[in-house]
Amino acid sequence: MNHNASLSAPPRRTRRIVLLSLAILGMVSATFVVWRPLMMPAPMCMAGRWHGCFDTFNGVVLMTLVTLPLAALVVWALACRRRAVGVTSAWRMSLAEVGMVHGTVPFLWMTMMPGAGAGTAARRVSLVPLRDLVTMGPGGIVGNLLIFAALGFFAPMRFAALASVPRILALGAGCSVLVETAQYALWLDRVSSVDDVLVNAAGAVLAALASRRWWRTAAEAPSDQPRPAPAPAG
Repeated sequence: MNHNASLSAPPRRTRRIVLLSLAILGMVSATFVVWRPLMMPAPMCMAGRWHGCFDTFNGVVLMTLVTLPLAALVVWALACRRRAVGVTSAWRMSLAEVGMVHGTVPFLWMTMMPGAGAGTAARRVSLVPLRDLVTMGPGGIVGNLLIFAALGFFAPMRFAALASVPRILALGAGCSVLVETAQYALWLDRVSSVDDVLVNAAGAVLAALASRRWWRTAAEAPSDQPRPAPAPAG
């Protein structure tokens, strides 16, 4: 048995090296593709200007990436505070909380950006399922999948009550309905579409399935409570 285990170790290590190399190559390739578009709003963002930075997709994505170190610092501070009082799963809880916010707010911001005819163009509603998928295009579908992906990925890790695919589906659909309703009520010159709700909810479910191995099950002890101190001997 030990001989077989020693034989299986090198292939496993090689597989990890290959996967890590592919991940690094993918990140470098993605950075090369998006570097130029992201650098276009950089002067306005660095100067703190609203126009040209926070009212553009590229500017919001750039600021999201720039603030990643701050988000990591918040995760560390929350985890240290929880560990100091004996909370179990402190790192997972802190990462999930910050990840939900940092990964969802920028996409919501971009979704709520007004169009060119905001306040003047006629409000548009599409209630026929699957009719708008063709007009979305690949970029629109990917963008809609990502809106609540962070919420679907981290919410079941943080809240045991949400550790269920149907509940994540309901959460993603409910949040998407609120967004579509807000777009219509605020007259943002955007189409309030049932297809947006379907794709947004699907993105949340796919992300939740990706994090399923880290979900907190109901059988686990509540991790947001401090561990009881051991009773003194004697």
